[in-house]
Formats: sequence, structure tokens, C-alpha cells
Amino acid sequence: MKRIYFICLSLCLITTFAAGPAQALTKGVLYNFQGYVDDDGSEPNASLTSNGVGNLYGTTQYGGQGYGIVFELSPNGKEGWKETILHTFTGGSDGAVPTSSNLIFDSAGNLYGTTESDDIGSGGPCANAGCGVVFELSPAGGNWTETVLYTFCQQIGCTDGSNPINGLIFDTKGNLYGTTLTGGSGSGGTVFELSPSGSDWTEQVIYLTSYNSSAGLTIDATGNIFGATESAVFELSPKHKGGWKSAVIHTFTGGTKDGSGAEETPVLDATGNLYGTTTGGGIYNNGTVYKLSPPKGKWNETILYSFKGGPKDGSLPWAGIVFDAGGNMYGTTLNGGKYGEGTVFELVAPVGEGSYKERVLRSFNYTDGATPYASLVLDVAGTLYGTTQLGGKYESGVVFEVTP
Repeated sequence: MKRIYFICLSLCLITTFAAGPAQALTKGVLYNFQGYVDDDGSEPNASLTSNGVGNLYGTTQYGGQGYGIVFELSPNGKEGWKETILHTFTGGSDGAVPTSSNLIFDSAGNLYGTTESDDIGSGGPCANAGCGVVFELSPAGGNWTETVLYTFCQQIGCTDGSNPINGLIFDTKGNLYGTTLTGGSGSGGTVFELSPSGSDWTEQVIYLTSYNSSAGLTIDATGNIFGATESAVFELSPKHKGGWKSAVIHTFTGGTKDGSGAEETPVLDATGNLYGTTTGGGIYNNGTVYKLSPPKGKWNETILYSFKGGPKDGSLPWAGIVFDAGGNMYGTTLNGGKYGEGTVFELVAPVGEGSYKERVLRSFNYTDGATPYASLVLDVAGTLYGTTQLGGKYESGVVFEVTP
């Protein structure tokens, strides 16, 4: 059956789905992961995905049989949410440890993602560490079936890349793109393309990064791809006769006037500006939110906010940002806040030539979660949804909501 693919381009700044009722046990917590109890997941590190009708989908790094799960959360009609485990990774050829892999849908309702490791302990080239897979989950008769589309480190020296830890994107032709943490030249990783050919997929490396990249990719309406490494932001532009033109559009210098350590996916706005976070640098060396603007010939960077840390502000913003319709930005920090367990923050858009104003929307206290690595998603009602790696009733992480 021919699949029809879709992609959310730069205008799709809000993840849209129907808001569901909150769990009553802990304010703002929709679900507490139980770790290995009943094969439940543990330590969710990835952002959530919606199917557009109120259900949320995500991954956990661990739990299940020890190698992570894919889960669905759906409103249960009784002011709570029900979890359904769609796939439990076995640590074999089906993959292991979907570290920060958010899921994406195609128009047929299939889910796609990555795992950092695979085939653990097989004695093969990926023994004990694993090199990762790209997988597809397809619904059929109330069950989900996993298909591994590609297994990494199949070429000598792992020149096809290894250890993809973030999610994927589609282009309008149905090709998948992602990043690997390692496997490139020197100490860097790769940007790869997976192209469908009948029932098979062909992988090719389209860019080698100079440094490790834990961030995912963003694509604009004309097919340009943007990504980030620890030290720089890059752009890949498709050539008319095939291939890709690469350019480093910003190199982070750290210090008080720039950020350092970009770990998560940059985000485009409707006019082509690029936004992201750094875990270090800035006035207080607690991380920044940056903006890259594309004037003629050169991208210009503006630091929109430097985190102060301490009990009144967050620090170490690992995750990226999300916009609302008014141009306000939302994100998370791993540390800081009233209890030192991380925060959810808002950057209020300026009026005219003013500057962004930050306010902390939530300080995690461990009972309601701790250490939010993942980016947030925003529904049409203005409710934010996210995950924390730790904390919660069973100390295995939570899914939470925040209403600004």
C-alpha cells in the first residue's frame, strides 16, 4: 500500500490536540511512570507527540524489559489518563534505549522513531554498546507491530553513523532525516537520510558534524534543514542537481555575550528566524535562549535571555523552545527553581522594541517531577505538556501539564 507522507513546516509552531483532564493525585501530573512494575517505562527523556484527537505518545529510555518502551496516554473520561504500552524494546535487533527520540506520525497513522542502541550482547560489532536503529510502529487490529527500517554501523568504521539519540523529520517526498551522536569523522556525528524504495529503505550520510550532536533537525518549507551541535548551528540546503550544500551559520563562543553547549533542536518561526537554547554561557553562565536572524549574506545572533539560576530562576536549559500564537516562548530548565529540580519558563514577547521578559511557570519539587530534559508541546487551549526524567510517585519520571 502506498503511504502518503506529511510534514510540519515552519508555520506549524503549535502542536495541536484536544486538552484532556488532569490527574487528581498530584496537581499537574497526568501520569507517574512506575519503572519496572508491570513492565512500565522509566525515565522519559523525549518530548511528546499528539495524534490530533487528544492522545499523547512518547518513549522512555528504560523500564519494560530494561531497554525502554513506546507508550500512549489517553483521557479515561474520569479526570485521569490511561497508559497503553505500544512496544517494549527487548535489547535485541528491535532496538534498545530510545534516549531522546520523540515520535512522528505519517498520514497513515504509523509512528517513527530511533533507539540509541541495538543488539546488545550479541557479540557482533555493536555488542555491549549497540549502534542504534530507526523503527516504524504500525497499528493493526488494536495492536502495534514494529519494523526496523535501518540498523546503524553496517559499514566499516561505522561511516553510516551510530547511536541516534534524537527523533526524525520527514520531507515532502517521504524521506526521513535524523542525526547520530557518533560515527562521523573524528569525534563528530552525522546527519543521515533514509529514502523509501518499495519495502526497503536506503541510508546515506549527507553531512558530517565536527562535534557530537544530541539535537534533532528542523526543516523549512523549501527543504532547507537546520541542526545544532554542542558548538555550532548548521544549515543544509538541497542542490538543484542533487546533493546538499552545507554551511555553519553560527559558532558559539561562550562567555558572557554568547551561549555554549547547544543540546536540543532549533526551532523556526514563520519568518525564517531560528531559535534555540544553550546549556552554558550567558551573563551568569547558566545558559541562554538565542535567536538567529537571516539577513542578506549572514546570520546574526541575538541573546534573548540569560538564565540566572538559583531559587528564583532556572539554569541549564537542555530542551528547545515552543511558540504560542502571540510569539511567547516556553521551555524547561534541568536545574534551578524554588526546589532546585528544574523549571518551566515563559519568555513573554516584547511590544515594539522591548526585550523578552521571563517568568517561571513551575518549579518542580520532585513529587511532581524533576529534571525535564524534553521540549514542551502546546495545545490550542494554551496548555503545555511535557515529561520529566525523574521524580513523581515512583521516582521514575512523569508526564505533566502546565496552564500559563
